[in-house]
Amino acid sequence: MKFTLDAGSPANLIRGYSADEVRIGTHSVRGSCIVTADTLITSWEPQSFAELAAPHLEAILALRPELVILGTGPRQQFPPAEVRAWAGARGVGLEAMALGPACRTFNVLVQEERRVAAGLFLR
Repeated sequence: MKFTLDAGSPANLIRGYSADEVRIGTHSVRGSCIVTADTLITSWEPQSFAELAAPHLEAILALRPELVILGTGPRQQFPPAEVRAWAGARGVGLEAMALGPACRTFNVLVQEERRVAAGLFLR
């Protein structure tokens, strides 16, 4: 069982987060983003979790994850029923949690080599 992050891994790992940024590998992201083990998209349209709508998930689903984690900002929020139904109809798991737990969960799943994508919101 591995308890430490593999520093030699080429995967995108979240190194830290605050109210102002998320550090992914060597990148500092200061807005909403999508991250997978091998992709980082920093120009994701919804700038806050409150703006999230089902069509915004298209960019995430194009990456073909088996699970989508939504980091909802400083506190846990739940996506609208429209968003949950939209993901479910496409056979993709969807979990929403505050930014910190989302970052930690993403790292664990990447280390397990799962096909996970995270949509992260600072606000």
